[in-house]
Amino acid sequence: MTETRAAGPAEEQEFSYRPLVWLAVATFSMGIDGYVLAGLLPAIAGDLRVSTAAAGQLMTVFALTAALAGPVLSTVTSRWERRRTIVLALAVFVLGNLIVGLAQNYPIALSGRVVAALGGSLLNAAVLGYVIALTPVQHHGKALSFVLGGWMVATALGVPVGLVIGQSSWRFPLIMVAVVGSIALVGIMIGLPRLHLPAASLAERLRPLGQPRLLAALLVTTGILCSSYTCFTYAVLILGPHLGADWMIIAVMFGYGVASMLGNAVTGRLTDRFTPVRVLTVVLTGLLLNSVLGMAGLMLSPAVLVTVLGLLWFFLAGVGNGGAAVPQQARLGALAPASAAIVMALNGSAISLGSALGSGLGGVALTTGLPPNGLLGVASVVLAITVTLHLIVSRSSSAAKVAVE
Repeated sequence: MTETRAAGPAEEQEFSYRPLVWLAVATFSMGIDGYVLAGLLPAIAGDLRVSTAAAGQLMTVFALTAALAGPVLSTVTSRWERRRTIVLALAVFVLGNLIVGLAQNYPIALSGRVVAALGGSLLNAAVLGYVIALTPVQHHGKALSFVLGGWMVATALGVPVGLVIGQSSWRFPLIMVAVVGSIALVGIMIGLPRLHLPAASLAERLRPLGQPRLLAALLVTTGILCSSYTCFTYAVLILGPHLGADWMIIAVMFGYGVASMLGNAVTGRLTDRFTPVRVLTVVLTGLLLNSVLGMAGLMLSPAVLVTVLGLLWFFLAGVGNGGAAVPQQARLGALAPASAAIVMALNGSAISLGSALGSGLGGVALTTGLPPNGLLGVASVVLAITVTLHLIVSRSSSAAKVAVE
């Protein structure tokens, strides 16, 4: 039997990776779920007899549901013992993926995505709170990096594997997510210590939003994810005509995952050396330039160069999107150091909201007749707004710091 722990001063607790392993497996399953559908949209659309844009809304409804439900569900369950909350959330997430994997029509698949999002949003918030409470303060960074590393591994390895088995049927990757989630569920029930945390009201959780600068900074997160998912959701439509083989899409998705891991690792080191704001400014500016130049390359270059330029754009986007997370989270933590855990949870909702808006925006643009390459232009507009907002937040933060001094 696992022991029961009460939430106390984290710095007095011993640190061990062992209880975090199964949480990392759980986030691994969520990472596969979050990305693998993007490479299977044509197959999903054909099987469920809907348009590719409509199939893309399976990602949109998941992200939007998660964005709205996360803070509410985490508050409703805040008095529950944490392992119990994690187990329930993961079970609902697994059930949702089974519903999608077995769905015989589009409405059932859409409903399954809602169920999976309800479980996934609560799981994300519960895991974050559990890791922060269980580990000593001085080890929070590596503990969170270890658990959330499941997402990064899923992007680089889990998604390509899912796409390989998805060539036989798009349903198999969803079943794979459910199987991996079930394995994590058993491991968590057996190996994760019980943990009680103090309850918090919804008003307390949302209080940091009373700071205009913090709210604007959270919208920067939304903008980054919106621009990313506007293109990533429909990457098969953008790059597929230039690659010519299904295995090339799988290889490209693997490359994107590796590029994201590289970006995350590099900016993590740079953020420790320079200020998070400076690093984020460089990353966002790079993403904007990459999007504009990528669109020009895909639309104006000779056919012989289009594939090379398309891949260059996609991999650089992976580096930038993966690299934006560390400096953005560090900047958010600096804006509200006393409410870091709550701010990170709200940042999770901002991520989900941006993913939903990006998938939806891309789908609407395609429905109106915009060619897939034109989605890079849409992303450029979103990034231009995001960069502007980021600079406004940075300037106001600097002015506020000078005023205090």
